[in-house]
Amino acid sequence: MQREVLKQALIVSCQPVPGGPMDNTEMVTGFALAALNAGATALRIESIAYLRAVRAATNAPIVGIIKRDLPDTAVRITPWLSDAEALADAGADIVAFDATDRPRPASIQDLTRVVKARAKLVMADCSCLDDARAALAAGVDFVGTTLSGYVGGPEPSEPDLALIEAMRRLTPFVIAEGCIRTTDQAAAAVRAGAYAVVVGSAITRTEHVTAWFRAAVDAANAKAGAAGQGVLAIDIGGTKILAALVENGQVTREELVPTNRDEGPDAWIASIAERVRDWRGEFDRVAVAATGLITNGYWSALNPVTLGIPQDYPLADRLAKTFGAPAFAANDAQAAAWGEHRFGAGEGQDVVFLTISTGIGGGVVINGKPLLGLGGHFGLLRGPSQGASPLEDEVSGRWIAAEAGRAGHPVDTPLVFAAARGGEAWATDILTRSARKVALLCQDIQLMFDPKRIVVGGGIGLATGYLDLVRAQLPQLQPRLLPTLVAAKLGSHAGVVGVADLALTER
Repeated sequence: MQREVLKQALIVSCQPVPGGPMDNTEMVTGFALAALNAGATALRIESIAYLRAVRAATNAPIVGIIKRDLPDTAVRITPWLSDAEALADAGADIVAFDATDRPRPASIQDLTRVVKARAKLVMADCSCLDDARAALAAGVDFVGTTLSGYVGGPEPSEPDLALIEAMRRLTPFVIAEGCIRTTDQAAAAVRAGAYAVVVGSAITRTEHVTAWFRAAVDAANAKAGAAGQGVLAIDIGGTKILAALVENGQVTREELVPTNRDEGPDAWIASIAERVRDWRGEFDRVAVAATGLITNGYWSALNPVTLGIPQDYPLADRLAKTFGAPAFAANDAQAAAWGEHRFGAGEGQDVVFLTISTGIGGGVVINGKPLLGLGGHFGLLRGPSQGASPLEDEVSGRWIAAEAGRAGHPVDTPLVFAAARGGEAWATDILTRSARKVALLCQDIQLMFDPKRIVVGGGIGLATGYLDLVRAQLPQLQPRLLPTLVAAKLGSHAGVVGVADLALTER
C-alpha cells in the first residue's frame, strides 16, 4: 500500500471498551463495515483476533495495533517485536506502535525494521515533537498525535492542534488522533495540517459517548433547576421599557412602560419594580437588555442621542439590590440576536440581528457563541456619512420623523409609513433613502461575518413594507454575496427572551 491512500482520509478506530457488551468479533466487524459504508477510508483495529475478522470482511486499509499492560514498562501499544510481526502477518497494512521516549521492550528502530521487512507501512504513536523527530529518523512512514497528554498529568479533553501543526513542519504525513470527539474538532485537525484524521470513541464506543451526553444533560438539568421558576427580564429602550417573566424561552407575563428620558436609570428601575411588585416569588434572577455598551454589568451610552445615561452606571448591581436577586446585563440588540438564534428566525444558525427602531442596534452569533462587548453596534458606523454622524442618525425612526418635518410634513414615524402606504411620494422617498443605507449595511455585514441569515427586527425594521423595501435596494449580486434577510420572529420579545437565556448560559 502507498502512503497516499490515506491522504485526506477519515480513519475510524473500532476499539470496544474492554469487557463491555460490544467487545466481541461480530460487533467490531459490524462497526468497521458500518464506518466504511458511511465514508471512512480506513480502520484502526486492535488485537490479532479482531484484525483477522475485519480483514476477512473488507479490503480497506487497516492500521493494526496490539495493547498490552506490562509490569515493567508504561509502553502498551504494540510493545514487542513479535506483536509487530503478528499484525503484519494477520493483514494490517500499517502497523502502529508507541514511539514515546520511555523504557521499552523493543526499540523504535527494530520495530520499524521488522514491519518494513514484511512490506508494510509504519505509524509512530507520539506524545510530543521530539518523539516524532526520533521516529522519522528511524524511518517510519507516519507520525501520529495519539499519545499527546497520555504520558503523565491529567488526561486531555481536546485534540493537540499545536502538535499537529508542529509535526506538519517535519513531514506531511501527520495523522491526527486523540480526543477528536466532534466534527468541528476533526475539521480543526485538518486545518492544522493533518494528512488523515482518526476518530474512535466518538463513533465506536457507545459507553463513552453515552457518558458525555449524560453529563451534558445532567449539567443542563442542574442549571435549569438553579434557574428557579423564571427570570425577570427587562428591555430598556429609547422609547419604552418592557419587563417580562421568562421561562424556558417563553414570556409568561409582561408589563410595558414608557421611557421617561429625563428621569434617568434610577427612576426607570424604580418604576419597573413598582409595576412587577406582585411577581415576587416567581423569579430568582434578573436579566436586563439595554441600548448602549454593557461591560461587566456597567452601562454607558454610545450614542447619547438615542438614550443618555451616566457613564459606567452600575446597572447589574442596582438591579440586584432592587430585586434581591442575582442580575445579568447585556446590550439589547446582542440579547435579541441570541434570542432569535436560540428561539426565533435564526434557527440555531450563524446569524446577525439588526434592529431598526429609535436607533440601530445589532448583534452577532457565530459558531453558537454571542459576540458581546462592542461587537454588532452597526448603528454607530460612520462610513456612510464620511465621518459626520453615526449611521443610525441617517436611517432610524428619529431620522425618518425629522426628514418628514424638513419636507413640510411635521408628523411622527408611524404616520410617515401610513403616508407611504397611501401613495405619498414624499413619504416613499424618505423610507427608500433609509432602506437604501440599510441594504448597503447588510451587504457589508455579509462580507464581514458571512451569516446564514440577517434577521431584521425593531419598530422600523418590522414595519409593514420596510423589509421588502430594503430587499429591493439590494443590487444584482451573485448568490454567494447576497445576504438573506428575514423578519424577526420574536418581535418585541426578542431582547427579553435572549437576555433571560444569556443570564443562565453566560454566568
